[in-house]
Amino acid sequence: MQRTLIMIGIVILLIGLFWPWLGKIPFGRLPGDIVIDRPQFKFYFPVTTMILISLVLSLLLWWFRK
Repeated sequence: MQRTLIMIGIVILLIGLFWPWLGKIPFGRLPGDIVIDRPQFKFYFPVTTMILISLVLSLLLWWFRK
């Protein structure tokens, strides 16, 4: 449990340090993300972004368990 909390803390720290550069990555605007923009209505469903994040998290968790 201690190792997991330390790793989560390090990841959050790194995200915070690199936030100015991470904001320029087009997550949420990838091809395959569904955006319906009409007057007085906006619907956003990031399908491709969710799949990509899921793959990255799965690989990281698999790597840490080894």
